[in-house]
Amino acid sequence: MRTYIKEIKIVVLGIGLLFSSCKKFDSKYYNDPNNPISQSSMQLIANAEFYLPDISSSPNGVHYGQYLSLTAFTDNSRFVPTNFNFYPLLSGPIKNLDEAIQKANSLSDGPISNQKAVAKILKAYFMWYATDRWGDLPYSEALKGQANFTPKYDKQQDIYNSLFALLDEANAEIVTTNGNVKNDIVYNGDINKWKKLGNTIHLLMALRLSKVDAVKGKAEFLKAQANGIMTANTDNLAYLHLAEQAHENYWYNSFTRLGRNWYALSNTLVNYMKPLNDPRLPIYGNLNSASTYGGLEFGKASPTTADINASSLLGSSLRQQNSPVQLVTYSQALFALAEAAKLTWISGGDVQAKIHYDNAITESVKQWTGSTTGVATFLAQTDVAYDPINALSKIGHQRWVHLFLHGYEGWSEWRRTGFPNLVVPVGINGGLMPRRDGYPTQERSNNTNNYNAAVAAFPYGGTDGLNTRVWWDKP
Repeated sequence: MRTYIKEIKIVVLGIGLLFSSCKKFDSKYYNDPNNPISQSSMQLIANAEFYLPDISSSPNGVHYGQYLSLTAFTDNSRFVPTNFNFYPLLSGPIKNLDEAIQKANSLSDGPISNQKAVAKILKAYFMWYATDRWGDLPYSEALKGQANFTPKYDKQQDIYNSLFALLDEANAEIVTTNGNVKNDIVYNGDINKWKKLGNTIHLLMALRLSKVDAVKGKAEFLKAQANGIMTANTDNLAYLHLAEQAHENYWYNSFTRLGRNWYALSNTLVNYMKPLNDPRLPIYGNLNSASTYGGLEFGKASPTTADINASSLLGSSLRQQNSPVQLVTYSQALFALAEAAKLTWISGGDVQAKIHYDNAITESVKQWTGSTTGVATFLAQTDVAYDPINALSKIGHQRWVHLFLHGYEGWSEWRRTGFPNLVVPVGINGGLMPRRDGYPTQERSNNTNNYNAAVAAFPYGGTDGLNTRVWWDKP
């Protein structure tokens, strides 16, 4: 035992002498390049961009727009989950973007004003998505760390006004001459496309106010249009997945990697598209066992083998490993312009509305199929052709078709316009389509006073769940 203790003393003494002989280590020996202690603004922006596909590719969102039905494990399509956590959005991409705005100082990544503008546009987009799901949310007091663990909930109206101002700032800051930025995985640094994106988001947000504050909505809409919106499909905000596991498409992971053939086109979608010979349908879904297109009853608790065989699974081309995800698109802008013309927010009336409507469908078919073959015949059908009497309905239906897979956005437009007529049987959520998502349950104990105040202040009453309306969803 003594010998053992003596040997330990010698080893310890040797280690002590080793460290005492070193005055200072060069920092290059202990900075881990794979775990940097600081990031540039554009690196933070790139990290936030990794969250973009989650806005569309979601096991819940596709059911809110009734785009897909489930062949198994059907709870999500029956709206069994009612409460969802918004904090990963706040502490993930939005926190990164806040930091990017604050620390942008390196000219090597492009003009500093443009770095800040890109971060502001993305922050507005993520926060718009969040408030449209939950309504009032922590915003002005959020992300303060130890300074405030219990942030208040800002009114959705106030959040919208803040985001309009943020997008105004971004548009004003952008320098287009020699203005491209680096480390951008969405537009490869093209600042002109970022400018169009910011204004297109602004335009779409403005139209969201059509029921609750048309005067404010029109003013913001005209401002965004004048500042310059998307002009081609090449301007689309699309997340380009890669043919590698770390950055692969969500639906590829579900169908191919995990073998979960659970997602089929809904009967709601197929029953509308199939009679019209919609050229997008062969992209949206695969042929069923009878070599035709069939929709699975939306929300059916236990589909039979016969039900599944008669249904079209999600289209193969949309679930390749590198299949892109479309988020904000030129066609959306055109549908918005068509509706704005019909609402007399912009000039031209039905004549201009028809032009925008026809162009929106044409560009939608081109986006999804890569061609405009058959579009003229499709547009000539009575149930598709622009009709001044039923204009808003037709715009709403075709916009819904275009937004396929982007379930939360299609759902938001349904809540605003009522098109198409999405219904569920009494056995699903009491026979009601959801109007919002419930707050995370931990807020009741972690942020009790502010949570209770937010629920008490719901603009049209109700409880914290799926059936209470957000501010812009005015009854």
